[in-house]
Amino acid sequence: MARIRDAQDETAFITLFEYYAPRVKGFLIKSGASEALAEECTQDVMTTIWQKAHQFDPSRASVSTWVFTIARNRKIDLLRRQRRPEPEDLPWGPEAEPDQADVVVLQQESERLTRAMANLPEKQRALVESAYFGNLSHSEIAAETGLPLGTIKSRIRLALERLRHEMR
Repeated sequence: MARIRDAQDETAFITLFEYYAPRVKGFLIKSGASEALAEECTQDVMTTIWQKAHQFDPSRASVSTWVFTIARNRKIDLLRRQRRPEPEDLPWGPEAEPDQADVVVLQQESERLTRAMANLPEKQRALVESAYFGNLSHSEIAAETGLPLGTIKSRIRLALERLRHEMR
């Protein structure tokens, strides 16, 4: 570590990297990080070690303590960044009230759709509800109902065509 800190010795860094990178990754995985997060974090830690080697003080901590403290702090930073939306993604100010004409149109369309759904044959309606309101894939519906996948797809396609026709 002294050679890295004092002379930016790349050979010494390679040796340090080969020794600590797998241990840091293992430490992160054991502390609950996913494989991908552990890999990303390990790369960040090793980059930080190279960039901040001048800050290493052997009188304050051993190399292992310094490396694993950086790893722990980097993991916390990455987890916080993943859980917190970026500021530009956050809405600012009060949300605008919808135009009343739009609300009325939406209510009317919802009522038309409800009537159109009620006019579908029961078998088609149940499949459309499972797919669009139950958020099930066609394969999941087939597994749940025992119907062939082709039948599921055909019934949903026919139901959507009927709905489209009635909603015009």
